[in-house]
Amino acid sequence: MPIDILMPALSPTMEEGKLAKWLKKEGDQVKAGDIIAEIETDKATMEVEAVDEGILAKILVADGTENVAVNTPIAVIAADGEDVSAAASGGGKAAAPEKAPEAKPEAKAEEAPVVSAPQSVPAQAKAYDASSEFPAGAEVGMQTVREALRDAMAEEMRRDGDVFVMGEEVAEYQGAYKVTQGLLQEFGPKRVIDTPITEHGFAGIGVGAALSGLKPIVEFMTFNFAMQAIDQIINSAAKTLYMSGGQMGCPIVFRGPNGAAARVAAQHSHDYAAWYSNVPGLKVVMPYSASDAKGLLKSAIRDPNPVIFLENEIMYGKSFEVPKGDDFLIPIGKAKVVRPGTDVTIVSFGIGMTYALGAAEALAKEGIEAEVIDLRTIRPMDIETVVASVQKTNRCVAVEEGFPQSGVTAEIGMRIMEAAFDYLDAPVARVTGKDVPMPYAANLEKLALPNIGEVVAAAKAVCYR
Repeated sequence: MPIDILMPALSPTMEEGKLAKWLKKEGDQVKAGDIIAEIETDKATMEVEAVDEGILAKILVADGTENVAVNTPIAVIAADGEDVSAAASGGGKAAAPEKAPEAKPEAKAEEAPVVSAPQSVPAQAKAYDASSEFPAGAEVGMQTVREALRDAMAEEMRRDGDVFVMGEEVAEYQGAYKVTQGLLQEFGPKRVIDTPITEHGFAGIGVGAALSGLKPIVEFMTFNFAMQAIDQIINSAAKTLYMSGGQMGCPIVFRGPNGAAARVAAQHSHDYAAWYSNVPGLKVVMPYSASDAKGLLKSAIRDPNPVIFLENEIMYGKSFEVPKGDDFLIPIGKAKVVRPGTDVTIVSFGIGMTYALGAAEALAKEGIEAEVIDLRTIRPMDIETVVASVQKTNRCVAVEEGFPQSGVTAEIGMRIMEAAFDYLDAPVARVTGKDVPMPYAANLEKLALPNIGEVVAAAKAVCYR
């Protein structure tokens, strides 16, 4: 009987994908293990291998077809000795997809304790005004974070011949997450370089190139893999300017996805923002929106210092307004008041902004106006913008997906205590990822991450509501 080839899943959460191209044609002999097609999602590309032998009797889904559901028949193989015409007309029945597991209820946040009012009053801080960052009169369009990052690199590579990209699958494969799509075709293999799977090796080559005057952009498939290269990043890139008495700079950008994605377990879900922000000599950037991703990456590429540029896999496909033009820059080290408010300050960065903004909308329905601040840069941290907000609201909730121990939110809370203690009407509250390695199971992963409900509860606690 005919054998159906089904649309495979790249991950347990994948529901659909694009059938990029067929590598075999109807009538071809197929052996087990032969690569017969390529499929894509917004996260990855995978080759489809045949598991049976026979003749490719009929292709059911054409090249370039998008939104093909998992388990949809995409082709039919006729077994050896079977009539090919009969097999072509008899195959193609869809298999029933598996039912997704039900998520467990979200965990509830604990209420913050009450403290007495502080005594002295520090000087009034001034918030950074980000309203003029979009050029006046510039045309604005919608872009995904992925597209904004790609455009930032392409524009800087056109502007400066010393800029180049290197990393695993950045060239021929167009990037593991398609962030470098099209760069190889425009700039060629000398400036878009596929590397072996050896982070320590290619990060070291990038650092050496930067010390010699070039401007590398080193992509890690995930910052979890950058653990292999951390000696090159910290001991070589971050410290050489100081140790050489200012004689040797290292203009390099290390970029790639950081933190939790979706069901990739503990070794692929770590958030390294706090790790790298601990190191003098590094700048650490973690944008949320597409416009910030583009403007900050362009600034990072032009910066004479090593920059850790932390992205998020979940955010790559999200769309935001981005001004058109090749010279759109956002200064490193400046936070942004994304939503003005008067009752409580919510501070976050990166994907944590989804919880902060979601909580602000929910709080507004209950009469609590939250001011939301996107740090954007973790080191150097624009604490003055945060303090200016706290001096107005007298309360603060800091949000991150990272762990609570020695986290970025711990630094935010301490800096507020140092600079604005006398303005606080309640302790600074934190909402973080739970203090456990990231589980693989979807229901446990959901419980391990922050959620909007926890941020709302923390905001109500500091407002005594």
